[in-house]
Amino acid sequence: MGVQAVSTPQDGATGRLRAPYRSVLDLIGETPVVELTRFDTGKCRLFIKLESQNPGGSIKDRIALSMIADAERYGRLAPGGTIVEATAGNTGLGLAQVGIPKGYRIILVVPDKMSREKIQHLRALGAEVRLTRSDVGKGHPEYYQDMAEKIAASIPGAFYVNQFANPANPLAHESTTGPELWSQLAEDVDAIVVGVGSGGTLTGLGRYFAKVSPKTEMVLADPVGSVLAPYVKTGELGQAGSWTVEGIGEDFIPPNCDLSFVKKAYSVTDKHSMLAVRDLLSKEGILAGSSSGTLLSAALRYCREQTVPKRVVTFVCDSGNKYLSKVFDDFWLAEQGLAEREQHGDLRDIVARSHREGGTVLVGPDDTLLTAYGRMRRGDVSQLPVLDDGRLVGIIDESDILAVLEGPYDGRWDRFNAPVKSAMTADLHTLQAGQTLDALLPVFERNEVAIVFDGDDFFGLITRVDLINHLRRNR
Repeated sequence: MGVQAVSTPQDGATGRLRAPYRSVLDLIGETPVVELTRFDTGKCRLFIKLESQNPGGSIKDRIALSMIADAERYGRLAPGGTIVEATAGNTGLGLAQVGIPKGYRIILVVPDKMSREKIQHLRALGAEVRLTRSDVGKGHPEYYQDMAEKIAASIPGAFYVNQFANPANPLAHESTTGPELWSQLAEDVDAIVVGVGSGGTLTGLGRYFAKVSPKTEMVLADPVGSVLAPYVKTGELGQAGSWTVEGIGEDFIPPNCDLSFVKKAYSVTDKHSMLAVRDLLSKEGILAGSSSGTLLSAALRYCREQTVPKRVVTFVCDSGNKYLSKVFDDFWLAEQGLAEREQHGDLRDIVARSHREGGTVLVGPDDTLLTAYGRMRRGDVSQLPVLDDGRLVGIIDESDILAVLEGPYDGRWDRFNAPVKSAMTADLHTLQAGQTLDALLPVFERNEVAIVFDGDDFFGLITRVDLINHLRRNR
């Protein structure tokens, strides 16, 4: 029996196959739209535009291309010049993606709550990253926007991008994102759900759809703690709180953010954002970042509130591969208090990585010290329980490994190959899971880690950091 040919889209204006592009920058924009069919959307149809398909992995590629081109056009950016920006990461990635191949130096000021993957991506592209505090507001010397402006002023000829006030930001969405959506959704769009970081998406789309489709409502999805949704609802600019979602939400109203376009605003908790974006992956197979969870949560609320059918669209603002160590890490979510976890009122609530749930990073007594060191590094821990056939027989920490390695340089590598049992501490002081927090203090005073058992079974470890994190979550 012969093999049947699989049909594929034809080359051309509407096909997915194209002749080779001259540059990866030519791939910015024209991102696909997918209908979400596995969520309860009430009477509505909900679509999502995959801005994660841009080469830099986010919607911010559009504005980076626009703002650099605008600066070049009007002489604000000379050949070989320096680009400086304050960014949650994605605008910086876009600027580096566009600017570094053109020979520009890129300096980015990034708040320290941003994901490790974003920082690593920026540095791999060749950008210079300056980390600063994420817990301070505008006017503080370490506020990321103020720092970027100061750095730009100190470098002759530097171009401070300032996405928050740069008119080329909303123009990118008015001239590309809007027309794409209008065409892709057959010129029938009832509502668009957006978030606000700089305000460019909201304002650009708001301007475009006000011209072509006055019925289209702009809906704001905002993290709880941001001042924007409360301002839309009350007209008062309140005090900003804190939130974990990256890239959207603000402690001020950016000049580029025209909130008059907003017809409905939703405040979304971090927990609901994380649950929504994980559902997006498990139900639809779409790997998206944390802000997309905020947008999806708000979009679903909007859809379920409608009494007549509507066509609603929102965005995958960036790819979830930038958040694998955070949003898609069960233990990180638990540490942040963003996971559903039964509370017991005892030491079980403080153990971050339960052995019973398979979360403990461990080592065996016959493993080498090099293996133990490697697991400490990969697990970002300073000590490991030593288990033999499921039974706790010891604990090993960094100081135990160093004690064996100390000595003449000759033979040091052989000492790395020594078994864990030769260095571990076997005289263990343990606590029971049912004990209260007070039981930890004597353990920490002895400079030990708390070893917790549930009856005869090893349950997990508690470090000082675990206790501090528990106290922070339960303030």
